[in-house]
Amino acid sequence: MSIIEKKEKNLNQLINKLDSLTLTYSQPNYEIEKIKTEKNEILRKKIEIENKNQELAREHEYLKAKIKNLMLEVKKRSEIEDNFNQEIEELSKETESLVSDIEKWQT
Repeated sequence: MSIIEKKEKNLNQLINKLDSLTLTYSQPNYEIEKIKTEKNEILRKKIEIENKNQELAREHEYLKAKIKNLMLEVKKRSEIEDNFNQEIEELSKETESLVSDIEKWQT
């Protein structure tokens, strides 16, 4: 169970306890209202945290996709660079061969 799931479970338990407190005890109205206000504040914070968590999860997925695309781009460029270096090497060998042939003809 992840930390977030544990915290959510604890929060739900706390909310349930607050509900039962307001229903079972004969407390003055201002105490009941205070508990209800605290319960509503906790619920509001829970929703706020859940929304933030969803936003972060979406951002995480977006960034993962962006990193994947960048890695593919780097791989493509690396392959292009490798091909380019290979062609340069082939041209260099060909040039050496031509220079060698020219030197043979001159002598």
